[in-house]
Amino acid sequence: MNTILAATEEILRRHGPDKATVVDVARALGVSHAAVYKHFASKQVLREAVTRRWLDRNRDTLAVIAADRAVPPVRRLRTWLHAVLAVKQAKIREDPELFAAYGILAAAHSTVATDHVADLSGQLAAIIADGAADGSFRTDDAEATARVVFHATAKFHHLAHAAEWQNPGIGAELDEVCSLLLEGLQAPVPPTITQAATNKE
Repeated sequence: MNTILAATEEILRRHGPDKATVVDVARALGVSHAAVYKHFASKQVLREAVTRRWLDRNRDTLAVIAADRAVPPVRRLRTWLHAVLAVKQAKIREDPELFAAYGILAAAHSTVATDHVADLSGQLAAIIADGAADGSFRTDDAEATARVVFHATAKFHHLAHAAEWQNPGIGAELDEVCSLLLEGLQAPVPPTITQAATNKE
């Protein structure tokens, strides 16, 4: 099965998602297209499997950043958002044909795109939950807050903005957005005993 997926990747790169066919894949493998259909029921199913595998290659890198509790949540959130942008930039720059295939699936509301977004949102929620637990972030609902942060940073990961990801200043723009979001998320510093006493007076 992995051999079929690898061959399909190469066919997609060679012909693009619009022209690549199951017959092309079968020919590259030296088998009949019926042999490919034994493992994948349709061209759509095959394309989804290839794209899912392609997306998952960077999942562990992002997941490690999200789960690294040696890094404070405030810095981890900024690092993770920049890493997501870097992954997207690399994919569109280095593998445009497979990126285009992902775009087609996303437009068709494929579960591949839905699962990818859910995975990223889950990693983001984990960072925010850690921040809420140690008092870095002011939130009672990490998942809801993660959704807000994800939507607020859509320019840096949503397909609709892919053409902007190679702009020279995109990293600086993301950093500005991160600073604004973190300012809103960070919990106020508790008053000292002296301050508390003064306020009571």
